[in-house]
Amino acid sequence: MASAEPYMASVDLWAGTYAPRGWAFCQGQLLSIAQFSAIFSLIGNVYGGDGRTTFGLPDLRGRVPVGAGQSPGTSFYNLGQKGGTETVTLLTTQMPTHNHGATLVAPGYTGSVAPGAFNGRGGTPSNDPINNYPAPATSGTNIYNSTSTGAMGSSPVTVTLNPTSPGSVTIGNNGGSQPHDNMQPYTCLNYIFCLDGLFPPRD
Repeated sequence: MASAEPYMASVDLWAGTYAPRGWAFCQGQLLSIAQFSAIFSLIGNVYGGDGRTTFGLPDLRGRVPVGAGQSPGTSFYNLGQKGGTETVTLLTTQMPTHNHGATLVAPGYTGSVAPGAFNGRGGTPSNDPINNYPAPATSGTNIYNSTSTGAMGSSPVTVTLNPTSPGSVTIGNNGGSQPHDNMQPYTCLNYIFCLDGLFPPRD
């Protein structure tokens, strides 16, 4: 404790396992205004209670105190305000701007085309292509025959395809969207509230 005669409504750290006489743990408990009218005149019902018959003490279980008001570079904090969280799950909007690179190598493709071919066999040789068929063996200018007796053949042609577009790549999701710890290193002590002390005079 700060002194042998502390002011009412003082809050101190206490390493003991019980609250000393005239003090109470800061656990948000409700007290009677009629019984602790002097304390109520100092803190009101900022920390709880209906303000008519009861008022609350600060609840500092699992919490650290923060100075009320605003200092340069900080937000404004009201007396009795609570905030903060033990764990945080990052949102996409909170992640640093980044990208995922990917390279798509499109291979060349080869194939073959087998067109049908009829050879003209038998019939009358002719040099006129109309209504005639190419002859397998020509005779002078007579490169056609009037009758087709040959079977369909094949003449493989190699075709090479060169893609002009690399296509698209879909990158799968990763991660588990689990919250991460948001706690600073800590050692637990008790906060105690002075119920029986000197009434603090105004300056």
